[in-house]
Amino acid sequence: MNYQHHDIGGCPIDLPVGKVVCVGRNYADHIEELNNETPQQPLLFMKPSDALCDVSQPIEIPVGLGTCHNELEIAVLIAQTLKNADVESCEAAVWGVGLGLDLTLRDLQSQLKAKGLPWERAKSFDQSCPVSRFVPSSSIESISNLSFSLTVNSEVRQVGDCTLMLWSIPELLSAISYVFTLRPGDVVLTGTPKGVGPLKSNDQLSLDLDNHFKTTTSVV
Repeated sequence: MNYQHHDIGGCPIDLPVGKVVCVGRNYADHIEELNNETPQQPLLFMKPSDALCDVSQPIEIPVGLGTCHNELEIAVLIAQTLKNADVESCEAAVWGVGLGLDLTLRDLQSQLKAKGLPWERAKSFDQSCPVSRFVPSSSIESISNLSFSLTVNSEVRQVGDCTLMLWSIPELLSAISYVFTLRPGDVVLTGTPKGVGPLKSNDQLSLDLDNHFKTTTSVV
């Protein structure tokens, strides 16, 4: 099934489906749980458009490649081109926000990192970025003051708060725009808090974005 961005009411959003720019290590607690170094600037990587899929549809985990971890993040949908943009102008370029899973083949990622190789095989495979519907920014008081959570089999696994980010969403968008031009229809994943862990067949997931929505999905 071809992916298309949808609003919170289920209506298609009139934007193309672009790339996904991801931010690593944007929460101190997640940096600590994986024993990583704190970056001096945002750690960026990308997923292709084929990574995007609807999070409400059952999640398929690649077979035979080791554990696949959940990483729940605020997903930002871009509506206007951002290139070399200052922080103050970035929020106006946002169509809205939702939630996204940066599915990560952790065993494979560790093997690749140990050899000094890129992570794409572990993070950028097809359907590695299930995303929710998007809440328009006009309905949100501040995109820099949102909380979110992931529950797996009725147990809370991740809780995040934008106020605890090392770099705020506008700061991230500005920094990204100096490296990769952001185009309408692109999605930015803004980093995951602590609580990453393995997903397995038949897991039941619930994703909650503040008071805006709750959506459920499962792992096949």
